[in-house]
Amino acid sequence: MSSTTVTTERSGFSVSEYIVCLNGIVWREALRFLHQRERFVSALVRPLVWLFIFAAGFRQVLGISIIPPYETYILYEVYIAPGLMAMIQLFNGMQSSLSMVYDREMGNMRTLLVSPLPRGYLLFCKLLAGTAVSLLQVYTFLLIAWFWDITPPTIGYLTVLPALMLSGLMLGALGMLISASIKQLENFAGVMNFVIFPMFFASSALYPLWRVQEGSPMLYYVCQCNPFTYVVELIRFALYGKMNWVSLAVVGGCTVVFMIGAILAYDPSRGLVRRGPGGGEA
Repeated sequence: MSSTTVTTERSGFSVSEYIVCLNGIVWREALRFLHQRERFVSALVRPLVWLFIFAAGFRQVLGISIIPPYETYILYEVYIAPGLMAMIQLFNGMQSSLSMVYDREMGNMRTLLVSPLPRGYLLFCKLLAGTAVSLLQVYTFLLIAWFWDITPPTIGYLTVLPALMLSGLMLGALGMLISASIKQLENFAGVMNFVIFPMFFASSALYPLWRVQEGSPMLYYVCQCNPFTYVVELIRFALYGKMNWVSLAVVGGCTVVFMIGAILAYDPSRGLVRRGPGGGEA
């Protein structure tokens, strides 16, 4: 009498397994953030320098007229606050990508990416973890700015949260896409400078676009094509309980494009991250 053994192959993972993966990646990023206190301080130093030092000098030079979403004349430091919030997320997204380059060289990311879970989901978990860290930094900045009389409507602290989450995902996905093309850790600092500073200065973070258009029409069109401009405007309107639909569409579309690009780039069969001689990812 012969016996037949029936084997059942698993067709996927359960919801609890996906949650365990997300929890592990988020906790790893949170613990790394807690053990790197200088990263938290450095993330706040740059925007606070602009807020306390540069804003005091530019206040008399750059008068801000009544433009949406503001309903009255505002001080210069009030205008640049949303741009500085976006700057925190931009630097955090690039620093998270820097950690991915480091982990890929040291082997931690290599171990993560060869797990049986879908690679896109793993990268998305990493992206969510970095966004959560940036939210903590941004709200700490808002707390400090409150003592500097930068006080948006109380409801704005809640309405800005979805905008911060979406913008954090977009900037993190951009950094992840860039990190896929970096082969050595030493090259990443130079790439960051060529990405961060042009994106920040060629936007509406420090001055309204109508002033840019008066001074340089060419720079105005560059700012219009810069996705960081729409990140700043999305945060600016949300901080005052309003919605800029054009900015929402651009930021949402760029988030999808950058995320798909990062997933493809981290696919060793067709992306920029290739398999090395030992079977690992180079």
